[in-house]
Amino acid sequence: MAQMGGGDIMGEWWSIEVFSGDRLPASGWRTAYEDDLTEAAITNGAQYYEWHDTQYGVIFEILFPTDAEWESFRELSAVRAALDGVPDPVNGLLVYRGRGGASGGTKPRKPKPAPSAAAMELEEPKERRFIRPRRLKYAAKEAEELLRELGADPGRIDEPDRGVTDPSQQGPGGPVWRDIAASDRSDG
Repeated sequence: MAQMGGGDIMGEWWSIEVFSGDRLPASGWRTAYEDDLTEAAITNGAQYYEWHDTQYGVIFEILFPTDAEWESFRELSAVRAALDGVPDPVNGLLVYRGRGGASGGTKPRKPKPAPSAAAMELEEPKERRFIRPRRLKYAAKEAEELLRELGADPGRIDEPDRGVTDPSQQGPGGPVWRDIAASDRSDG
């Protein structure tokens, strides 16, 4: 859209932003189509144009006096062929009104496409099952008889006698079996 200001016609900037693909850089696209796009812009009334290389691709900025020149530029077969030949045909092309790059357009740009690995479906997390150790249950009557035979106090049934009487045989920190917890990590 042309704007009037002080008697001069002020044109509108348009940007064609091309992102590098997985296998092809955008600089290769620029080398292949730069002459065709520049010639098409000049012959269709462009007042000014600029090419910019960025970290993620290239930007072609064109200044047309009115939207009619922009529309006729966009309908050219050379321009269509260049836009169809971008390195990433799905997510690698933005065409918008205004200057590109970090010029701060009127609308925020779309975020850069995620790498192709981020699009893969993640594996479902496996359920972890834990087996809680149970305290052994003794029949009270049989346990008291057994403890009397072994010479222990039948009123106290905390821990069965494991046959280790010498604390030096138990190793550092007591019996190993106290620290063992069972965990089943199978698929089910």
